[in-house]
Amino acid sequence: MTASHRPHAALDRLLQTLTLEPLEDNLFRGPRASEGWQRVYGGLVLAQALVAAALTVDESRPIHSLHGYFLLAGDPEREIVYDVERIRDGGSFTTRRVRAIQHGRAIFSMSASFHRPEAGFEHQSPMPDVPPPEELPTARELMDAATADLPEAMRAYWRRERPIEVRIVDASRYISREPRPAAQAIWLKANGPLGHNHYIHQAVLAYASDFTLLDTALVAHGKLLFDADIQLASLDHAMWFHRPFRADDWLLYTQDSPSAAGARAYCRGAIFDRQGRLVASTVQEGLMRPRETAFVLK
Repeated sequence: MTASHRPHAALDRLLQTLTLEPLEDNLFRGPRASEGWQRVYGGLVLAQALVAAALTVDESRPIHSLHGYFLLAGDPEREIVYDVERIRDGGSFTTRRVRAIQHGRAIFSMSASFHRPEAGFEHQSPMPDVPPPEELPTARELMDAATADLPEAMRAYWRRERPIEVRIVDASRYISREPRPAAQAIWLKANGPLGHNHYIHQAVLAYASDFTLLDTALVAHGKLLFDADIQLASLDHAMWFHRPFRADDWLLYTQDSPSAAGARAYCRGAIFDRQGRLVASTVQEGLMRPRETAFVLK
């Protein structure tokens, strides 16, 4: 059986990229992950930076929040070096700062906070009432059945094996390009078992959280992620982990975009497990401009 045909081969490749090489105290190197993109996928840098920070923290303390800025497009043909700064080791909280470096320059920076588990008051927003993932088509089935003029790059992406399995709750935006409220929901999970290391589950969810979040802003304009006449780029990404979860079980990711202005779109998300518990929240601002007026970020 070849590597490309092993069960969960795409997930295996992702987990390999999350296995960082220690270079020196607080210095790590992440394997390159060329997936046909012109630049490194932001979710991968986010996930590797999370792992780098976690490697300097006692494993009894899960990460509870991260705030990252994408500074330069990453080179997919080069490894990324992660420089971790130990800001604080307190009785309840641990704080780290991470710089991702390529070609001698920082391409990403992140602050992360870890918290010793403890009891306290609890409340949460309810999970929306949506069909379960078993009642929804797979991404491949959706692309095969779509009759809209979808970008070929989009069809190819959703048809190939990916480390994250996705079920789209309402796929009507792929049939009609009419503008509608800027909101969407998907079910997602790792395409295979992840074991019991909570940092890996958090890193895999961070990886998955970046792909569709900025895309939510396009719903308001009848556009799609792979349309050739738009330019999109993540500018920052924040994430809060509220409760323990497993990223290899189905999670509902609800997303909306309250605002787009000045060529920037603001998006936010809430992530629930199958039991309806709110396990994580995300916020992102991204560049969103028409391609004809686009210029290269430097």
